[in-house]
Amino acid sequence: MAFIENFFGVLEDLTWGWALIPLLVVFGLFITLMTGFVQFRFFTRMFRVLSAKSESSDPNSVSARAALMLSVGGRVGGGNIAGVAVAITLGGPGAVFWMWAIALVGMATSLVESSLAQLFKRRQADGTFRGGPANSIIYGLGAEYKWLAVFYAVCLLAAFGLGFNAFQGNTVAGSIESSLGVSRYVTGTLLAGATGLIVFGGIRRIAKVSEAVVPVMAMGYILMALLIIVMNITEIPGVIATIVANAFGFEEAVGGGMGAAIAQGIRRGLFSNEAGLGSAPNVAAAADVRHPISQGITQSFSVFIDTMLICSCTAFMILLGGVYEPGASDIDGVVLTQQSLAYHLGGLDAISAVFNDIAIFI
Repeated sequence: MAFIENFFGVLEDLTWGWALIPLLVVFGLFITLMTGFVQFRFFTRMFRVLSAKSESSDPNSVSARAALMLSVGGRVGGGNIAGVAVAITLGGPGAVFWMWAIALVGMATSLVESSLAQLFKRRQADGTFRGGPANSIIYGLGAEYKWLAVFYAVCLLAAFGLGFNAFQGNTVAGSIESSLGVSRYVTGTLLAGATGLIVFGGIRRIAKVSEAVVPVMAMGYILMALLIIVMNITEIPGVIATIVANAFGFEEAVGGGMGAAIAQGIRRGLFSNEAGLGSAPNVAAAADVRHPISQGITQSFSVFIDTMLICSCTAFMILLGGVYEPGASDIDGVVLTQQSLAYHLGGLDAISAVFNDIAIFI
């Protein structure tokens, strides 16, 4: 067990430590500057996908809106509920500011990586498209870099086949165990079965399920947060002031001050929206659209939805409640969110816990 913990500790240092995060931030800023702040110039165009009709007459194709919902479904999860709580616990309220900052940068990163996926996608025998960073490497850099594409594909399979699924599954199981007392093994088995029924139906079934479920999930969670914000509307200016003050070290909430806020905000922000990690381009490549940049804009919008909307909802629910205690790092992230939701709903602890379970599960 010690060997396994040390092994994954080394992996964490190589990825979420000194290597991956600085690279994603630096390249995100580089892309933002070189594209002339494309995420802001095309911001209003991002909303068109919500009302646009399918751009293809092929009934078997994946539309731009379906690709958006599939991408949002992939980004939104435990990181938006438990991850935000962990960021605030370890980094203080200022971590929320740096989550916002990295999301704005990540919108440009996602736009470029998803546009490249569209540019280098290839049509399959069944009429669907396949692409992503591996295709971009092979057809963009050249066949001599196929080894790099293979290495990337293996890393992606390991990350999303094991790591991310383990985190999301553990978050769901922990939440349900805390509120309903159901064993983690039972929840894990049910999750695996339900996921298998969807995944083995192929990209079209995944897209159809996401297009139906994700809007309900996102809107339900956002509406609940808006209700809580309206209930505490007079406290909003003070919470925002606390976030900004803590973000720049004017008001230290946890040990490490500004440094802890930046580190936790960036880590949890990148983990939540996945901009630059290469997962969303695989979804973007499956969409049948007229021009590559249109899907890039769509995927940039999914980063905005994930962090600027849903992560912010969780942050305000926690910071407006009376459960969070600065410096108290011994509480589980999902439990903090559950308790904060129960605090706002008064005596409706069971209802708030079940609502939180459903939000995480979906």
